[in-house]
Amino acid sequence: MLEIIPYSDEYKHYIQELNFEWLNKYFSVEPNDVAQLSNPQSEIIDKGGLIFYARVDNKIVGTAALMKIDETTFELSKMAVTESMQGMGIGRALLEHCLKKASQNKIRKLILYSSTNLEKAIAMYLRYGFVEVPIGSTHYKRANIKMELVLR
Repeated sequence: MLEIIPYSDEYKHYIQELNFEWLNKYFSVEPNDVAQLSNPQSEIIDKGGLIFYARVDNKIVGTAALMKIDETTFELSKMAVTESMQGMGIGRALLEHCLKKASQNKIRKLILYSSTNLEKAIAMYLRYGFVEVPIGSTHYKRANIKMELVLR
């Protein structure tokens, strides 16, 4: 059974493990990734962000974060599902949970940075109403697309 659970110190290493897994497969781990993923409490949670984990049969198989930019804008980030569990709706469940939490926390806009090489992820974001916007400057070398979703 799939559960989406909040961040806890007990599971803090999974955000790094799961993200490094896909980053090393498709791109490379950047210094910004190392800083945020090695210190999720101080780099995400303490700055007003939220981290969630997907748990299946007591095993952490996915993660996602909402990183605070300002009071009403957050970045959907650090989303990863272990390769053996992809295609089972876990990424969708994490995204839906993030959208629900954003609404509950009066977040008005979500942004995300991605790569058009990640076609399935981009298609999922489009299905949920994200639209492409000018990328501007970004701290991710791998990013070639910025998307946003204005929430009601």
